[in-house]
This record gives sequence, C-alpha cells and structure tokens, in this order.
Amino acid sequence: MINLTIGEKVWQAVVYMILILLALICLLPFLYVVAVSVTPESEVLRKGIVIIPESFTFRAYKEVFVSHGIGQAYKITLFRTIVGTALNVFFTIIAAYPLSKKYLPGRKSFLLFIVFTMMFSGGLIPSYLLIRSLGLLNSPWVLIIPHLISAFNLVIIKGFFEQLPAEIEESARVDGASELQSLWRIILPLSMPVLATISLFYAVGHWNSYFDAVVYLNDSNLMPLQVVLRNILLNAATQSADSIASTGMVSKFAVQMAAVVVTTVPILIVYPFMQKHFTKGMLMGSIKG
Repeated sequence: MINLTIGEKVWQAVVYMILILLALICLLPFLYVVAVSVTPESEVLRKGIVIIPESFTFRAYKEVFVSHGIGQAYKITLFRTIVGTALNVFFTIIAAYPLSKKYLPGRKSFLLFIVFTMMFSGGLIPSYLLIRSLGLLNSPWVLIIPHLISAFNLVIIKGFFEQLPAEIEESARVDGASELQSLWRIILPLSMPVLATISLFYAVGHWNSYFDAVVYLNDSNLMPLQVVLRNILLNAATQSADSIASTGMVSKFAVQMAAVVVTTVPILIVYPFMQKHFTKGMLMGSIKG
C-alpha cells in the first residue's frame, strides 16, 4: 500500500470532488429528461424544473409505444445494429488483415484508394442512383450494405495489426498454421480491445443513423428508431395546449422526453459491457522468453 503525504491526500480529495462534480453536471440533464417523462404535466408546469417527481405517471411511455410504432422501429434498428455491426467487423477485418502485410502486391495503391474515399465522395445524387441500380431501394439491407466498411475504422485495425510482433505469426507458420488459422486463433484474440472499440463505433453509428433511411426508404414499416423519434418530436411540437387538454392526450413535452429515453437507454446499457476491453492489456502474456 502506498503511503501518501497530507498534501497528496488533500490533492487527491480535491481531484475526486472535481470529478464527482463534473459527473453530476453530465448526469443532471439526463435525470431531468427521465423525470419529466414520468411526471404529470401539472407538476412540471408548477415546478418548472423537475429532478425528483412527487408523483409518477407512465402515460407518456404508453403513448410512445402504442401510437407511434416504436415496437416495429425497434425491430428494424436492432436488426440493423446487430447484423450490420457483425458484418461491418467481419469485412473490416478481412480487408485490414492483408493490407497490414507489407509483402502484399499493390498494397500502397489499395491504401491510397481507401484514404481517397475518406476525403472525397461522389455525393448524394450519384449514391442514390447507385443504390437504385443495385435494387436496394425500400429494402432493410440498404441500411447495411452501403456502409459495410468504414475507411477510418479499417485504417485503425490495419495499424493495430501492424503493431503486433511478427514473431507470433512466424512461430505459427513454423507449426504449420495457415494465414486464416493465424488470423482466427492468434491475431483476433490479441486484438479484442481494438475490435471491441470498433464494434462499439459501428453499433453506435447504426443506432443513431437516420438520414439514409429518410433518403432510401418509403415504407413506414421499415423506418428505424431514430426516424420514428424524429417524427414523434415533430408531431408533438405541432400540438397545441388546447388540443391536448380537449382530447386528453399526454403532454407533448412528456412524449418528447419519453421518446428520448426509449431511444437512449439501450445503448447506455450496452456500453459498460464493452468498456472493460478498452483498457485491457493488448499483448500481455503473448510473447515470453
């Protein structure tokens, strides 16, 4: 156990207090959103800012799930996030592994082409024409196939593969392992931290994306969660206080907050399970002697 001086203990306490304060500042807006979503409108109007409600009501969540097609949107978004992330990671690994080998013929040309796509694109209209020619319009696969590989993530994984000691694969080849066996049994287990990070990047991107669905989809049953959330916010914004009172509908503000909670909580639940890989030792115990 490390013995700290009085000055070091005081400094440590100050740092902890600052970190706690910053955490509360970041947490309070979300607590406010959750509180408003379960608080009756009369209490919100009376208090203005609600953090701990005096009474609770879940009518806003009922309104969101029953009247706005959140259930179907969840299915589409989960399909896109799970299947899309799995395919993203698979194809990114398949592309990054050979590009990490300096003996690959034409390696520099391939890398130049990939980096070029990070800075220049054909634009929205050529992309739409390409999607239409491929027959992907109004298909759930249009949310996945055009984004199979991110050039940025590919460069990150390629750089990670290049940093792995070459002796690991050389010893595997001496034992008779093929390139695919080396990749599956040696490289990927050592690359779990970067793969977890890239998977989270892809998953969050799929979960939050809505523009491609607006452009390429017309069927309301194929709309992902973020598009439905956008529609809820727009529809709620057009409701007047008189119409809400006369029809007995839930407050538009409560519906907005409930929609935000419904679309935010799942990704917050997943993140802690991925976080442990971010700081894990990447090469601990991989080479000895």
